[in-house]
Amino acid sequence: MNSEIPLPSETSGRSRRRCHVVAVPYPGRGHINPMLNLCKLLCSKNPNLLVTFVITEEWLRILSGGDGNGTTIHSNIRLASIPNVIPSELIRGSDFPAFYDAVMTKMESPFDQLLDRLSDPPVTVMISDTELRWAVRISNRRNIPVATLCTVPARVFSLFHRFACVQNRDQLLDDGNEHLHDHSIVAISPPEVADLRAIFRGDDRKIMNLTLECISWVPKAQYLLVNSVHELEHEVFNSLRSEFRCPVYPIGPAIPFSQLDNDTVTKPAADYFQWLDSHPEGSVLYVSLGSFLSVSKRQMEEIVAGLRESSVPLLWVARGESDRLQESFGGGEKGMVVAWCDQLKVLNHGSVGGFWTHCGWNSTLEAVYGGVPMLTFPLIFDQVPNSRVIVEKWRIGWRLKRDPGGLGIDDGELVTRGEICEVVKRFMDGENSEVREMRKRAKELGQICRQAIAEGGSSDRNLDDFISDVSKAC
Repeated sequence: MNSEIPLPSETSGRSRRRCHVVAVPYPGRGHINPMLNLCKLLCSKNPNLLVTFVITEEWLRILSGGDGNGTTIHSNIRLASIPNVIPSELIRGSDFPAFYDAVMTKMESPFDQLLDRLSDPPVTVMISDTELRWAVRISNRRNIPVATLCTVPARVFSLFHRFACVQNRDQLLDDGNEHLHDHSIVAISPPEVADLRAIFRGDDRKIMNLTLECISWVPKAQYLLVNSVHELEHEVFNSLRSEFRCPVYPIGPAIPFSQLDNDTVTKPAADYFQWLDSHPEGSVLYVSLGSFLSVSKRQMEEIVAGLRESSVPLLWVARGESDRLQESFGGGEKGMVVAWCDQLKVLNHGSVGGFWTHCGWNSTLEAVYGGVPMLTFPLIFDQVPNSRVIVEKWRIGWRLKRDPGGLGIDDGELVTRGEICEVVKRFMDGENSEVREMRKRAKELGQICRQAIAEGGSSDRNLDDFISDVSKAC
């Protein structure tokens, strides 16, 4: 049964004058968060916007506070839901290809039916995740302008877009470097081929064709929004703008930066912030391996042992395992483990000097914004090329995990406790000249992000331009 959280009542005449945006994210935390942050930014810029944010019933409960994350929804954003026609968020990692297929095949009809009921005021524009091919199809059929939101870096989107044009994709992924000179793949560099092989390996290829089909629908949208910053990927954005007829808007970082000014801290947040306050500047390693997949049991044992032996103070976010892991660190004496934290505020805390990350794009953007160097440990998908950019292009991190295992996370090369201990100690040594230079570069990239979202910055202007385009249809 469909559920909605209604907005305060308003006159029907005023309703008809409002611009009505329907936003539908891919049903995963790494996609919902940037979409919701984008919608909040749009509403804060234009109070005439009304946003209907469409999610599953399970995610409606989560965003309404059921997971304890304290998510605040803007007054101009209402939540609407479709039935739970896909596997639960709690188990989607156990069979991701089946989950992905369900998203592609079972969400379209209930979403289409919901649109029939969202008529007051009429829908002005849709914002859909690039991973939802059916959303563009529905909007085009209904003659509703659609903006597709890309939640991976522009360089990864560009790589997938070019890879979708390759005829012999399996050969490219399976064969050796001698085939790199094939005329059909000249636009894909050897490092990018290596990234593709890491992303679409083994059973992961079951979702490859669906992913590339989603990418193929993007040119049928009226706008392309990218959760990135022009200055971080300017060459790629220049290329995309020459390839696509629709406007390409870098609008990132779509992170909750406006909440950094909120000094309100409640339990249990007060506990870990007090713990952070008790440590010297740049001394704490923040650890988070994301909310989706984790590592194998053997690798987790090595990580725990290596971190404990390093004696580096750490704040570790571990959903579902926080109580067990906390015992490994002396109940808080050698480190603090929590089930959830306000990650952006943590990364902007003065005592945090490094971030051990899976390299999800949202976490990467938050670390860049906070000016924090990263110890990269990619697991799947865009995390692999994100790690390469962090380490090789931006030079604000070190690579710890050498062989990403894809969705078969037990297949990757084990990183031993000795390696972990040694790397973590060097990475967090603020007296090391290499570390000092890395921290300096991280701060400089952080300033680029802050300038982009400041009034008149590149992302700020792009948001204004997008709102202007959308408002013409009201």
